[in-house]
Amino acid sequence: PTDPPSPQEHGLDFERLLDASAYKERFRQDMIRWGEEKRRADPGFFCRAAVQGALQPVWVVSDTRRLSDVEWFRATYGDVVQTVRVVATEETRKRRNWVFVTGVDDAESECGLDQGVAFDWVITNDGDEAALGEQLEVLVQSLHRGL
Repeated sequence: PTDPPSPQEHGLDFERLLDASAYKERFRQDMIRWGEEKRRADPGFFCRAAVQGALQPVWVVSDTRRLSDVEWFRATYGDVVQTVRVVATEETRKRRNWVFVTGVDDAESECGLDQGVAFDWVITNDGDEAALGEQLEVLVQSLHRGL
């Protein structure tokens, strides 16, 4: 078997891995496997990488996917951590070209935070820009008050 790809270690096109292209899908399961290996060896590996060098008073760490990530941030930074979950209906996700793939979309990397986390904020993003803007404004105002 070959080593699972990571962009830096395997010369992959990082920009193409960020979209929903066939290119990304070709490497998706290998990327998940590589990430799981890194997490098993060091559960804080990706969390530390996300905050390395960050000096701003507010950080947005997007796309955390596992309870261990949330637990790491809470253990490291305590009560200042605010968790935000962005949700969309399955219908909306399908309109955005999402297609459920067994073994990928039901894996921990995709649904590890579906249970076990009491989110501080839940933002609905079903395509209504005004509603999304109102929700984000309330969140931003709250963050400003906390500074």
